[in-house]
Order: sequence, then C-alpha cells, then structure tokens
Amino acid sequence: MPMQATTTTPLFAAALKPDRSPRLIGGWLAFAVAGMAATPLAVLVPGVLLPATVAFGIGGIALAVLSVRQSRRRRIAQQVTLWADQLEIATIDHQGARLLRRFDPKTVRLVLDRDENEKAVRMRLRSGKDEFELGAFLKPEDRSSLAKAFGTALRRARQAA
Repeated sequence: MPMQATTTTPLFAAALKPDRSPRLIGGWLAFAVAGMAATPLAVLVPGVLLPATVAFGIGGIALAVLSVRQSRRRRIAQQVTLWADQLEIATIDHQGARLLRRFDPKTVRLVLDRDENEKAVRMRLRSGKDEFELGAFLKPEDRSSLAKAFGTALRRARQAA
C-alpha cells in the first residue's frame, strides 16, 4: 500500500549534508609554496631535479584526486522528514540521482552501531527485513546528535499515531 503525501507540519525535518570544513585549498597553497622554495635548490643541484619533479608530480596527482573525491562527496545529501503517519527520506547521490524512500513510523526501528566512546558509527532504519543507512557521510559526533533528536521524534510519532 503506497503512502500518501501529507500536508501537515512535520514532527522532525533535517537536511543532512557532508561536513564542508576540510577544504583542500590549504593543501594546494602548501604545494605551491613548497614548489617555489624547492625550485632554486633543484636548479642549483641538477641531481635533485629528477627526484624533486617526480615527488611534486605524485603530490600534485594525489591532491587532484582528493579534490575530485571531495567535490563529489559534497553533492551527497539526505532530506529526512517525519510526520505522525509517515517517514520520508530523499537521498541525492554524488551523480545527482534522487531516491525517495517512505517508511511507516510505527513499524520502522532506528538501529545504532556505537564505538567504545558511545559515538554512533552507523545509523540504520530497519523495517521488517529492509534496512536503510541514514547519514553515512556524517561525522560520528553529528551522527550521534542526529540519532538522539531523530530517536526522540520517532518515539513521539509512534505515540501520536
């Protein structure tokens, strides 16, 4: 039985996006400064020129690969909306494809895997045999905070229904 879209105010809504703070601009800046500092040495000592060129080439390729991975990761997002009668999760992957999943709050269970410091390592929704991972791209601190708020809202949704 497909669930109908609802127009009431949600009990819980969150837009989940990866952490954008660690930027690679600092890495590129350090790479450029190191290149400027090493250029006179490489020119004055010809035996250093080939190893220095190879090292800077490898470093440049590694930074380029990390930049591409980070830009793709920034495109991932999840929109979680919980009403008393349904839970809706819209996931946008790194290619921009959108996947919409709907669950019944009365039957869905929030399953947390925790580390030794009680941080949420993995957060899943289980409905029967179906499992869906929520916020896989979040930091453990953010995932723990989300799990606490979402778990409280999910309990309220079960009580309201």
